[in-house]
Amino acid sequence: MRLLGRIFDWFDERYELTPLIEKNVTHKQVPRTLGWSACFGGLAFLTFLVQVFTGMLLLMYYKPHPSAAWDSVTFIKSNVPMGWLVQRIHTVGANTMIVLVFMHFARVAYYKIFRKPRELHWISGVVLMLITTIMAFTGYLLPWTQLSYWGAKVGTEIPGAVPWIGEGIRNWVRRGPAISGETLGFFFSLHIWILPAVAVAFMLMHFMMIRRTGISRPL
Repeated sequence: MRLLGRIFDWFDERYELTPLIEKNVTHKQVPRTLGWSACFGGLAFLTFLVQVFTGMLLLMYYKPHPSAAWDSVTFIKSNVPMGWLVQRIHTVGANTMIVLVFMHFARVAYYKIFRKPRELHWISGVVLMLITTIMAFTGYLLPWTQLSYWGAKVGTEIPGAVPWIGEGIRNWVRRGPAISGETLGFFFSLHIWILPAVAVAFMLMHFMMIRRTGISRPL
């Protein structure tokens, strides 16, 4: 702990981290009337950080190929020290994040917090909710089990119901007429890079707007 303290002091002396932390975290003022329901958004962000960390650990062993995906997941759970725990945290964390995001969404809708001047809060929040759902869906296919295969098949059939363009959208998502290795690679790239990067961009915009308008409270 002393070593960590010295390292922090070294950076603090050069980058003045303490005033920044006090201004944005430890001394940040919030309305007295806020309850625990106001924490759903922050908890969802914390869960996202856990997902990123556990996902990075899983990425060291996972192989996004139809002939190796299931074996790599089995290897993680059976042979990697604490791999089963990391994999379980990542799986449960995905469901937990979705629940927290929807609870945060429901609170904002119930208290009508989306009204002026917080319209963009609502729009960015809706986009983040959609991104969270899609990230969970794309990650569901990665173990390449029978359950995940048929789940992806049913899920990708939904856009196929759109008139005229549905079939094109379905084939684009699947990267072909059926679920295949191309689908797995496409979902993998979406799950670990594209969607998290877009989510971080919208999170920054979301947090900057909250910082500007302040934390809202029920009337």
